Order: sequence, then C-alpha cells, then structure tokens
Amino acid sequence: AVAGSTVELACGAQGDPAPRVQWHKERGDLPWGRHEVDREHTLRLDAVMPADAGTYVCTAQSQLGTAAASARLRV
Repeated sequence: AVAGSTVELACGAQGDPAPRVQWHKERGDLPWGRHEVDREHTLRLDAVMPADAGTYVCTAQSQLGTAAASARLRV
C-alpha cells in the first residue's frame, strides 16, 4: 500500500450462530484512532504508514470452534 492511503482487509466469516470476529496485528497493536471494523467484518486502516506494515489476523469464534486467516500488509 502507498503511505497515506486507506487499506481494507476483508474477513468472510459466516455461520449459524454468527461467529464473534476479532482483528489483531501480530507483534503490535491496531493503529490507534485510524482503524475501524464494519458490519461485514472488514478492517479499514486509514492513512497507513510504514509502522502499520505487518501481519493482520482475523479470528472467528463460535460454539462450533475457531478459525483464523491472516493478511500481510506492506507499506
């Protein structure tokens, strides 16, 4: 991604009952005040900077179990 741009990372978690979805960054925190997760579980990072580079993990958890997927961001 280009520094200063907005990045969206989708997480297609579905189920019945609906899973609880959480995003986190490996070896760091989500950018304070510059991230948002919408109803479809998409993580949006605003005004990305080099410090935001890394691996982001989406974890979906329900009574049936847990699943995770990751995406690597380069800035």
